[in-house]
Amino acid sequence: MSGVAKRQSRRLGWRFVLLIVLVIVLVSSLIRAFWLEVYYIPSESMNPQFLSGERVAVSRTDYGFGPIHRGDLVVFDGRGSFDPLDSGRGAVLDALHGLGQFIGVVGSDTVYVKRVIGIAGDRVKCCSVEGKITVNGESLNEPYLFPGDAPSATSFDVVVPAGKLWLMGDHRSISADSRSLLGAPGGGLISLNKVIGRPIQILWPLDKFGNVPRVPIGPDAQKGAQ
Repeated sequence: MSGVAKRQSRRLGWRFVLLIVLVIVLVSSLIRAFWLEVYYIPSESMNPQFLSGERVAVSRTDYGFGPIHRGDLVVFDGRGSFDPLDSGRGAVLDALHGLGQFIGVVGSDTVYVKRVIGIAGDRVKCCSVEGKITVNGESLNEPYLFPGDAPSATSFDVVVPAGKLWLMGDHRSISADSRSLLGAPGGGLISLNKVIGRPIQILWPLDKFGNVPRVPIGPDAQKGAQ
């Protein structure tokens, strides 16, 4: 084979590889935009359900086929409510951080995962004489709480308006959640249109690989929400 033919063959080979890479990136972007995305858990606020460093698959379509129930886990965009005002990293480090989020090796400053405690129309209150959170006057049984944690050390009494959710972490003693935003604009309530999706699978570490269960609570537990 002549030298010219070899060079042409190499160019065709590199073009083929580049085309395959572009197709993979495009398909991956479409999947992440419309169906499934992988998120990194950056903290212990959802312990014991999720531990820091775990990767979870999040369905973007799950809640599109049915309502969000009390007890559901939601991944949501915290911009305008939960997100820090300034990451303090600078433009270059912000760009590197964004790349790390895309490939699932670092967490996001603006995306959070919490548990739904109150939905539209609910009166969520802390606490009853037994020290439990109540929804519409009914004490909640919360089997997902971090062992030894009280349901809440912060008192509150909130009626959830239409289009909003009251969210809390499972590791209540260290979780920054709706309670932390009482008195702030929005009163700690998260808009439904900020919900990205539902965690459906733990992907990493492998010894925890498995489905993420749904745990209906309050009136939804009585209905047997699935």
